[in-house]
Amino acid sequence: MAKSALVASLLDSIQARRARAGVIGLGYVGLPLAVEFARAGYATVGIDLDPSKVTAINDGRSYIDDVPTADVAALRASGTLKATTDFDAILELDTINICVPTPLRKTKDPDLSYIVAVAEEIAPRLRPGMLIILESTTYPGTTDELVLPILERGGLKAGKDFFLAFSPERVDPSNPTFGTHNVPKVVGGFTPACTELASALYQAAIATIVPVSSPRVAEMVKLLENTFRAVNIGMVNELALMCDRMGIDVWEVVKAAATKPFGFMPFYPGPGLGGHCIPIDPFYLSWKARQAGFEARFIELAGAVNGSMPHYVVTLIGSALNGIRLPLNGSKVLVAGVAYKRNVDDIRESPAMDLLSLLQEQGAELSYSDPHVPVLSGKEWPNGVDMRHVDLASVPAGYYDCIVVVTDHSKFDYAELQRAAKVVVDTRNAIANPGPNVVRLGAPQAAAVPVAAAPVAPVPVAVAPGAAPSAAKAVAAV
Repeated sequence: MAKSALVASLLDSIQARRARAGVIGLGYVGLPLAVEFARAGYATVGIDLDPSKVTAINDGRSYIDDVPTADVAALRASGTLKATTDFDAILELDTINICVPTPLRKTKDPDLSYIVAVAEEIAPRLRPGMLIILESTTYPGTTDELVLPILERGGLKAGKDFFLAFSPERVDPSNPTFGTHNVPKVVGGFTPACTELASALYQAAIATIVPVSSPRVAEMVKLLENTFRAVNIGMVNELALMCDRMGIDVWEVVKAAATKPFGFMPFYPGPGLGGHCIPIDPFYLSWKARQAGFEARFIELAGAVNGSMPHYVVTLIGSALNGIRLPLNGSKVLVAGVAYKRNVDDIRESPAMDLLSLLQEQGAELSYSDPHVPVLSGKEWPNGVDMRHVDLASVPAGYYDCIVVVTDHSKFDYAELQRAAKVVVDTRNAIANPGPNVVRLGAPQAAAVPVAAAPVAPVPVAVAPGAAPSAAKAVAAV
């Protein structure tokens, strides 16, 4: 069948790099994508409501670790990349990628308000021949059940007058091997022409394109990927609890099992799930399954196990302190690492937030150390207080009653960390040569080694600007 004039015109424009590309949402997904489009030769406009992000890009600066400032500066100098807070920029665009957050409500139901808000901004500015691609992770059916009706309100029809597709983001922050340009891109269009156009756009910037039959398939692909990880992490977390009861080192078990060259993939236990995908996406799938009258029992069970891990870590901390004859209430406890994964500054859904709140409830005097997160706002954790990163090199030996390793940043000096604490709880198996004062999650616990209660000098801990007096008192108490 011959291509329509609109399809042929847009395809030619995309392949000749004349198409003007837009990316809405300039976070961990949107900015790298905008940079790749601009690098491929498309005149690219990023749209975001955060003026600080827009200013940074227009000044040639990056605020994402995986995107070098030098790249942004070069693309700004060449005129292929710019940013704005004005949605009227849509009027000049040929393609739009939607990369906005899709969080969960407290009830674990999907919050699609960001997607709806963007679709409402696009709809009155939509014109024939435009390509719209949703990248935000969501449940199967969002593109055609939610976005499509909003865009068609003005009378234009998807697949005929404009083109619509879904392509899930696959960003892994701080991954030195795989980035936006070399992770295969799954693309599902509303019609075959929509898939062809979206694939052509990505093909200019991304090495491998994987077309699928529909947006629903592409939406399910993303949820399968992250649910696979969540369920397997839940299984190994449960195994860690089991090994703790049985006196077996779960880390040794996983390491040995990983030597099998087929039929096994290693997953590792930890203090809980974090980030913008794995703790959230499985609940999108289970929520959608409930709409279809199906109970996703594996997903719900994995969520319950993973969600319980911060509570287990508090139990470990209490047990470790008890071993040196100290109560958790009133003890100086430092959380090492508040980002959700190693070597990033992203604290979204980090298990450290839950852990801080649980420790506060138990009466611990709290501090944290994270070279990637210099300031932690009290708004980021339940009933929290504002705190600043503590440099452990400046801390007297044995100053903290307990340090708990939550995020295994490579910048941490683990010998220094052990020196600064009477006892250490390592939830990530991060300490290569643990001393007798180290307790590891999922491993047999050595006999406690009492530490002499020598007086130590107080360590001043700066409180973030704007902290309430009560917050200052709580932090200064260390």
